[in-house]
Amino acid sequence: MKILADSHIPFLKGVAEQFGEVEYLPGNQFTRDAIKLKDALIVRTVTHFGYDILHGSSVKLICSATIGYDHIDTEYCDSHGIAWRTAPGCNASSVEQYITASLLFLARKYNFNLKEKTIGIVGVGNVGSKVAVACRKLGMNVLLNDPPREKAEGSNSETEFVNIRTIQLEADIITFHTPLTKVGEHKTFHLVDNSFLNFLERKPFIINAARGAVTSNQSLKKALNNGNISGVVLDCWENEPEIDAELLSMAEIATPHIAGYSADGKWTATKMSIDNLKDHFGLDITPVYQPIPEPKEPVIDLKGIAPEDQLAHAVWHSYNPMRETELLKTSPEKFYWFRSNYPLRREYHAFTVINSHNSVHQTLKDLGFNII
Repeated sequence: MKILADSHIPFLKGVAEQFGEVEYLPGNQFTRDAIKLKDALIVRTVTHFGYDILHGSSVKLICSATIGYDHIDTEYCDSHGIAWRTAPGCNASSVEQYITASLLFLARKYNFNLKEKTIGIVGVGNVGSKVAVACRKLGMNVLLNDPPREKAEGSNSETEFVNIRTIQLEADIITFHTPLTKVGEHKTFHLVDNSFLNFLERKPFIINAARGAVTSNQSLKKALNNGNISGVVLDCWENEPEIDAELLSMAEIATPHIAGYSADGKWTATKMSIDNLKDHFGLDITPVYQPIPEPKEPVIDLKGIAPEDQLAHAVWHSYNPMRETELLKTSPEKFYWFRSNYPLRREYHAFTVINSHNSVHQTLKDLGFNII
């Protein structure tokens, strides 16, 4: 089997070779000639896979180490016998960590208590569900909106959904975790536009850690300037990597599409890609995977930290989006470089917390930290 893999997919080298002959290239160097004689591709979102690149190739399977698939022309693949697979849920915990860290930042900067706030979560799949659980652990009131899921589950649903108007009326913070769809009854392209933002009642903060075009750049800037919203947290941008400089300067938190970039999430995505490869080709191979490196400072000592600050201190020790915000605002032209050279980031379970106060002990444990 001949495999072409994105050289920036971590934990893959030495694993994929157990299945065949592997060539590695940066995602932006995947060309028609490069893939022509390959049986399988293991990719990220850098290149669009449709007629222009796939026509005349021998590709039988595209494994994307991502949760989304808007970089794959699924209609073309389906009609030409090319199977495609993604890694749904692989980075859900990583995005939840990003959202939690961002919420704690907003609460600190604007001096409010998360327990007194309502958050609206638009898109309640693998990621949105994880975010909802974490927000409840933080004591927030949680509103869930997901029309496709609500319709599919009907009266059998155990989840209470609200319509988007309820979120516009009641939410202090609105976070988006939808796929990007441009057609259909529930399309999400520019879901957040002038009309959406003009109907907001509580001047909420807007968070986009889904896909850039779910929110309109121009509409966000207009809403920030006229006071319809209190601020934005953006991990995903329209026209990446050529992001809007003005919107970048206005964002509270601005990161280069890395919310799901924990090492744990990447390892899971790689494993899911390999599993998809195995299953599609019916390979009876048990691969050996690379271990995930330990964090440099796996112990978080909260001694001397005020009880009201301990939760934020521990979460930001595991991940602090403000470091990346500073880097991106200083060098926005390095957007792609930041993504391709992302440093090790571990999720909560890789850390042990000591000397936590009784008031935060259970919340830290519920989030996933090891507590002593």
